[in-house]
Amino acid sequence: MLPVQRQSRTQGRNRRSHDALTARKAVVCPSCGSPKLPHAACAECGYVRPGLKLSVSRDND
Repeated sequence: MLPVQRQSRTQGRNRRSHDALTARKAVVCPSCGSPKLPHAACAECGYVRPGLKLSVSRDND
């Protein structure tokens, strides 16, 4: 089924006004101070939350 009338430029742009992508925010790891993604383990030290620390394997590239 096709639209009966064409949508104006303004209406189309207003509809797409919420489609913009946002950059991922990084937070500071409280354990080592390196940047990490929120709700994720730190790549440097393995810190997740107080009382939980994951072992992080480092690849020698």
